[in-house]
Amino acid sequence: MEELELLLPTMEYKEQIEKYKKDMLDANSSMDGCSTLKRDDFETWLKKCNDWRQGKNLPENFVSSTQYICIRKSDNKLIGMLQIRHELTDFLLNFGGHIGDSIAVDERNKGYGKKLLALGLKKCKELGIKKVLVACKDTNIASRKCILANGGQYEDTRTLKTENLNLERYWIDNSSEK
Repeated sequence: MEELELLLPTMEYKEQIEKYKKDMLDANSSMDGCSTLKRDDFETWLKKCNDWRQGKNLPENFVSSTQYICIRKSDNKLIGMLQIRHELTDFLLNFGGHIGDSIAVDERNKGYGKKLLALGLKKCKELGIKKVLVACKDTNIASRKCILANGGQYEDTRTLKTENLNLERYWIDNSSEK
């Protein structure tokens, strides 16, 4: 397995992030773990990422969050994105969780999702999040497998009626050494 690392997004990765966005939109893929990238231009998104990590300029009902890009070290290629919410609102507790993530369209089915989530759990541990909630659509078999491979314990499935989605909720004990 190729070595991956999570980095804070910077201008250095602008071109790759914009391509990631275009590929995801072209594939009609949900952009989980990308914060507001779907609707914002790169510069606006990057400013929000930096502000929100520091708890600044948060919209109502938003929490501090850290946005990461996942880079494959061998070729410095962006292969995924991951966002960690530092705490849970009622909505995140029911439908979102601490971590949102996605894998680049052209990098799927290569085992990167499992590793991406494992790296995200390490970052959660650094933030002091000992019990991590992760959710996925009930139709997303790949995400379910990644969550289970990282110790996810199924709690229940909840329906987000506004989007007609069934979301499976899993808790991961992040308190022990890994």
